[in-house]
Formats: sequence, C-alpha cells, structure tokens
Amino acid sequence: MYKNRSKGFTLIELLVVIAIIGILSAVVLASLNTARQKGNDAAVQSNLNTIQTQAEIYYGDTSNTYGTVDSTGDCTLAGTMFAANTTISSAVAQAKTANGNVALKCYVATGGTAYAVASQLSTSATTYWCVDSTG
Repeated sequence: MYKNRSKGFTLIELLVVIAIIGILSAVVLASLNTARQKGNDAAVQSNLNTIQTQAEIYYGDTSNTYGTVDSTGDCTLAGTMFAANTTISSAVAQAKTANGNVALKCYVATGGTAYAVASQLSTSATTYWCVDSTG
C-alpha cells in the first residue's frame, strides 16, 4: 500500500524532542544562576575575612589605632585604614565588585579603637556578612 514511505521523524516527534530539550536547559540555567550567586557571596565573605586579617596587622603597625573616626560608612574616607592600607582598599573594591557593585559599609569608632565592615549578600536582600574588631 504505502511502498514509497520515506524513513525519518515526523514533525510532532521533532517538536516533542525540542520542547524537552528546552525544559531541561531552563532547569540547568536556573541552577547555574543560583550557583553564581553563592559563588559571589563566597567571594564577598573571603574578601571581608581578608579585611579583618589586614586590619589587625594595620592596628599593630600604627600604634594600636584603626585610623580616623568614620561614622559615615564610607570605605574610602581618608585617614581610615580602609583608604590608607592598599590591601584593605583592594579587598573592599573586590568585595564590592563580587557583590554587583553594592557598596560596603565601613565604620571606625571614636578613638580609632574599633571597626566594623558589612556587605549585603547577593542571595538575600536582608542578609549581611559582617566582620569587626571583636572577631
């Protein structure tokens, strides 16, 4: 009866396969985005830990002070360890870049005897990673 019938896939079969591939790729891309955000958060945490370590070195090298008082939260204020120490200022810049250019908050207490640094994490708008002079 149908002796001339060619071998191959029907249009419906091809469309089903393309739809399945599309669904699988959407799931993979969604997973990659979450992994990217977690990687950025890990980079921010690492940079803030670097700041904490370097701050203690700075404190010992500058006669037990973290520098000029900064209650504005500006990480580039002259006279503070955040601007004076190149390793700390570099870690601040890298943390800001890893966090999608969301500014960090850097504070130095009265007398230069304490500091705190905070950065919002990219996985949550209400979660922050903080380091300070108390450890």
